[in-house]
Amino acid sequence: MDSVVITVRVPRDLKDKIGRYGISVSKVVRRALEEEVERRRLDEARKAADRIGELFARIPEKEIVKSIREMRGAR
Repeated sequence: MDSVVITVRVPRDLKDKIGRYGISVSKVVRRALEEEVERRRLDEARKAADRIGELFARIPEKEIVKSIREMRGAR
């Protein structure tokens, strides 16, 4: 697995608390970043689906039905 190093500054008291509780910073940050990336990916997909829905909403229902029937007839 190819990886890179990311550096972040935190207040000293937070760093002290991280050490006191034995928190694995790399695990926490990795999980948080993975969750944020997934959230944004899903948000992007929702927006794309909304745009597609808006485009389909402009097509008259009769045209959609006609196209479906033509596709079925071509089988």
